[in-house]
Amino acid sequence: MKIDLTETTSSKINQALVSARRAIGTPAIGMVLTLVIVTDEENAYDALKSAGDASREHPSRIIAVIKRVSRSPRARRDARLDAEVRVGSDAGTGETVVLRLHGELANHAQSVVLPLLLPDAPVVVWWPEDAPADPANDPLGALAQRRITDTYSAELPLDELAVRAETYSPGDTDLAWTRITPWRSMLAAALDQQPAEVIAATVEGESDNPSCELLAMWLADRLGVPVERTLSQGPGLTAVRMETKNGVIVLDRADGGLATLSMQNQPDRAVALKRRDTSELLAEELRRLDPDNTYASAVKFGVDKLHAGGEVTAKPVDSAADKADRAAEAKAPAAKKAPAKKAASK
Repeated sequence: MKIDLTETTSSKINQALVSARRAIGTPAIGMVLTLVIVTDEENAYDALKSAGDASREHPSRIIAVIKRVSRSPRARRDARLDAEVRVGSDAGTGETVVLRLHGELANHAQSVVLPLLLPDAPVVVWWPEDAPADPANDPLGALAQRRITDTYSAELPLDELAVRAETYSPGDTDLAWTRITPWRSMLAAALDQQPAEVIAATVEGESDNPSCELLAMWLADRLGVPVERTLSQGPGLTAVRMETKNGVIVLDRADGGLATLSMQNQPDRAVALKRRDTSELLAEELRRLDPDNTYASAVKFGVDKLHAGGEVTAKPVDSAADKADRAAEAKAPAAKKAPAKKAASK
């Protein structure tokens, strides 16, 4: 069921939602969260389709916020809200509200969205494109417990990844991180099967692919070893190689679908590592609404070394004794240091 509302208000949209539920015979609200999608007309269809598919696992009220840019100065001064309400089979397993904000109202989207949020339910905001530099301090992002971006859609993905690290707040996450969940699970399982100290690692994939960089930083952060980033023709992430004292572990996915896991003294095994749709990635992120500390640690690690063909090297952790020695040396007078330096020169 679809209801079109022109030059409307948030109150009238709520009334339309209630009337629509009664008309289809489902007056009760059985949704578990509110998903706010901030997008444009070009990407609205794909975003709403992915959110609708994800709602089969997470019944939710989906609110799409589309800011319409007015061409003339007079039109930009006028504020108008148009809405489309979808309930029933047209909205997956929940409800969908498409908001089109015109003129000055586009700068105050939070005031329109706030009355439409489900009471006592978590709020998730997703930017499929053009995410703000600081999602947590964005007017709409401030309403949410969870904020989802996608650095892969940025014009300069690696620069965008560095911005995500600088402005990270608990509750932030990125679909570039979600894409490597099967890789992280498979690599962890391989080390469980063949426990050995990892000496070095290599991550191979396309250039300007934030998922490859995140996987390299995750390995360096967790294993504390040098991780080399090499380039391939793709698609996406193609291989990970971990050198251990018991041999080499290789996870190779050349075709973007089926991967091969190779370990010392074991036969090669085929494992499924297909590239997932956006709806699957979104559904995974909606399963957890608490801060992802693993993502936070990975995205903040070695961001300054994000360059094609570079190497991400783990920073050594200084002991308390090392820190104390450096502090004492820094406080020592220059006169005391001079004799030692002169003796050294002799």
